[in-house]
Amino acid sequence: MKRKAIKTEIVINAPADKVWNILTNLSGYSDWNPFIVESHGAIQTKSRIRNVMKNGDKTITFKPVIQRVEPPFYFDWVGRLFVPGIFDGHHYFQIEPITDNQVKLIHGEHFSGILAGPILKKIGSETAQNFIRMNQALREEAEK
Repeated sequence: MKRKAIKTEIVINAPADKVWNILTNLSGYSDWNPFIVESHGAIQTKSRIRNVMKNGDKTITFKPVIQRVEPPFYFDWVGRLFVPGIFDGHHYFQIEPITDNQVKLIHGEHFSGILAGPILKKIGSETAQNFIRMNQALREEAEK
């Protein structure tokens, strides 16, 4: 089966800690994030968070589980549609320092499950654009 994925990257002129703090302060998402417009919970391994995502003119609520947390460089979550194997998304954020005051953010998601192909065909390019919009808004917030 072909792996289905979205991967975006952006350079942010801010220290890794600052980018990490913005990205992991879920309650602050409503202030700056155009994609995940609301988020609740804690960035801790095995904790379930609640995200409200805006895709086009629709909002979707999903409750992924945090998988791995490595401050200030990496965290990820897995979200599912109904039960495992239908449409699963492994979403990740990786912060790679370039200098003390500059990082590269790698933000992506791997999709799997029997509906991954049809769903991605329908929403894949819009979702990728939303990742890019979120990255740009994060950069703007971090560079203030």
